[in-house]
Amino acid sequence: MRKNIFMAASLAVALFAAGCDSNAGNNETVAAEAPVVVEEPVAAAPIENPNVVPANEVVADENAPVMTFAETEYDFGTVKQGETVKHTFEFTNTGASPLIIENASATCGCTVPEWPREPIAPGEKGQIGVVFNTTGKVGQQLPTVTVRANTQPNIVKVSMKGNVATSSIPTAGADGPVRRN
Repeated sequence: MRKNIFMAASLAVALFAAGCDSNAGNNETVAAEAPVVVEEPVAAAPIENPNVVPANEVVADENAPVMTFAETEYDFGTVKQGETVKHTFEFTNTGASPLIIENASATCGCTVPEWPREPIAPGEKGQIGVVFNTTGKVGQQLPTVTVRANTQPNIVKVSMKGNVATSSIPTAGADGPVRRN
């Protein structure tokens, strides 16, 4: 048995050695072979998302509803922390078909939008009410509401901006260093 394994291993080594050296000393054969061509990788085609309009392409449907706002940003100035800021964004459907608002969502829980649930006919007006609670907020604020509707593009943003000052309750150290007796 050992003799058979030894002979098989010897045969394998002999075949391996002969196979590796088959082109040695024969330069004509090597020169006649075709050169190796390395192909450049092909760039994958971008995935098309039907919900996103490319920046350089505006798809216009003459029958689509159009949400035209009187203002898309409201400056509420400076308010004290803890106050509630309310504002109503008015819009008109300047398109040719009924406008349906699917959803309106805010950037955080401190901002609550309220929008009409019924379709807005062409030429009709609608309102989106926004309530911003300043509790726990300090400094410059920019709460934003994202409105998704059956318009093109289907996402419109409205926002409020302003400054929230600290409340009138004095904080420790607000009047300078504390003296201990």
